[in-house]
Amino acid sequence: MDILENKAQWLAEFRNGWLAHFNQTGETKWDIYNRPKNSVAPAGPGINLAESRLVLITSAGSYLTDSQEPFNAVDLLGDYTIRTYPASTDFENLSYAHDHYNHVAVEEDPQVLIPLRHLEDLVAEGRIGELAPDVISFHGYMPNSARFVDETIPMILEEVEKQQPDAALLIPA
Repeated sequence: MDILENKAQWLAEFRNGWLAHFNQTGETKWDIYNRPKNSVAPAGPGINLAESRLVLITSAGSYLTDSQEPFNAVDLLGDYTIRTYPASTDFENLSYAHDHYNHVAVEEDPQVLIPLRHLEDLVAEGRIGELAPDVISFHGYMPNSARFVDETIPMILEEVEKQQPDAALLIPA
């Protein structure tokens, strides 16, 4: 199953449409952006979360304020890198480099995008077996879906493989 169905066709349309317009004008004209559309949703077999390790993946653009470079939020073509940090991280040690969502809610309550303490409660209650040791964060603004599939997804999968989870929880920003 492809993560992005008809990737070559999508990329050609992206390059000839939105990206060409952006390169000519510097304008991000979203009404001409060809949003990816898959006919089949990626899925796997069901699992018992109470006996499983869960990894948290967020597109919030979160990073460790004192030790990691922020995501390049001002690049209108996107930042395709990832950051990881311990699931035990205190929220006051995180910052959010993402200019494409309103930060009011996440600054008021970081758990709206990174529900670590809620997940810890679910582990304590026995509803989730355990949390993977690290959170995987990426900058959700990436207009080039093919580049996201080719560059970012392999980095995410490499980190996921290291943590050996049974399931992943993706929290989009």
